[in-house]
Amino acid sequence: MKKLEKITPQKEDFSRWYTDVIKNGDLMAYSGSKGSIIFKPISFAIWDNIHKNLDILFKKQNVENVYLPLLIPESLLQKEKDHLSGFNPELATVTEVGGKKLNEKYFIRPTSETLFGDFFKNEIESYNDLPLIYNQWANVLRWEKTTNPFLRTREFMWQEGHTIHANANEAKKLTLEMLKIYKHFVESYLAIYVLDGYKTEHEKFAGAEFTLTIEAMMKDGKALQSGTSHYLAQNFTKVFDVKFKNKVNEYEYAYGTSWGLSTRLIGALIMAHGDDRGIVIPPKIAPTQIDIIELFASKEPKVHKLALQLQKLLSKQFSVKIDDSDKNPGFKAANSEIHGTPLKIEIGPKDVANNQVILVRRDTLVKQNLDISNLKDFVKQVSNVLDDIQTNLFNESKKRTYANFIEAKDFEEFKKYIAQNKWVVTHFAGNADDELAIKEQTGASSRCIPFECPINLKNNNCFYTGKKTDKIVIFAKAY
Repeated sequence: MKKLEKITPQKEDFSRWYTDVIKNGDLMAYSGSKGSIIFKPISFAIWDNIHKNLDILFKKQNVENVYLPLLIPESLLQKEKDHLSGFNPELATVTEVGGKKLNEKYFIRPTSETLFGDFFKNEIESYNDLPLIYNQWANVLRWEKTTNPFLRTREFMWQEGHTIHANANEAKKLTLEMLKIYKHFVESYLAIYVLDGYKTEHEKFAGAEFTLTIEAMMKDGKALQSGTSHYLAQNFTKVFDVKFKNKVNEYEYAYGTSWGLSTRLIGALIMAHGDDRGIVIPPKIAPTQIDIIELFASKEPKVHKLALQLQKLLSKQFSVKIDDSDKNPGFKAANSEIHGTPLKIEIGPKDVANNQVILVRRDTLVKQNLDISNLKDFVKQVSNVLDDIQTNLFNESKKRTYANFIEAKDFEEFKKYIAQNKWVVTHFAGNADDELAIKEQTGASSRCIPFECPINLKNNNCFYTGKKTDKIVIFAKAY
């Protein structure tokens, strides 16, 4: 095991804290491919758990998994001009193979709307073939100028869903349903409270009629877009000639949606729950839910024997690891904490003699003695503690989010609150140019037009233009 380095406190430098935590926590390594990272076993296992659990929720919505090519021909991407212009600065191009120039450029996928559009046109004949609800788990590449591990890397993993429907209402309904799944998943599994709503016209996905989003607050007050769902209407189906025969035997263009979330959720998890001791992983998504730590086992062989017994028992229900190394107790405890394992069970010679163990929660670091004379009751109590950790992490996330909402009645107040990393909830009647000007002056962007306003607003005028408006927008600095 490597030596654990000192972690910069969050309040001293949140950005440095984040880097310290992910490196010390064995989550990633920097790659020879600049701007991309190596996912080490813990972070990849978190993504694997996200993949497995989210896929179960998808399948309840009749989602089927497919896989499309990595490379997109230039002629295909050129068909959707708005979509191309939205990604153009980030496109990576393949122009030659084996030293020979290709007749046509290929782009490494930044997303797959164009590939799916081309695919869908040959998959349907009549309304009886619809809807098609497909998803792929894949990697994408966007040549980001500024990168940050997990949050913004050039290559990252994600899922991208793409569907086509016989009518607009069905497509709009699915767009909303997928966002609900994202909200449920992030809140129930990652224990992060999220705010849901519409993106403004300025912030919506290139080529979408409208975009829905879930936004999560990190411990430094900044926002992180954590999942989006787009209603594409007929914007892509007309371009790619995706038509079907309707009930009156006439050809009609289909209606599309797309939706996705990515490995930036790992970054969200770290920054929403982590502390100065390391990351904190919610039990439902943790690769290892319980660390059993042997203390002074060399002095008492029964310590190791009990550890093995409890591991065998608990492994029927939970993922459990034993630390039986000869490292000192302080190192073992710190090692478990920095890796974010939700629950620690410590066993020493005195515990064996007293027929008990010590439980240590990762979220609160509270310790409790637990009797093990009744093993069935012991397992139940361990299960209850893990459930309570999951609930507590979510409640703390929600409480922190609501404590950070604030209203701004004018631009001067807005600038003051944004400088404090508040989420400003306010009436807004501005346009895309106004949003750009606001971002240039404050660093804040519109995060969403919330489905429900989270606080009671006293002012009906736009904080920026002074005009009366019913539109409520939330602004914040974001990752």
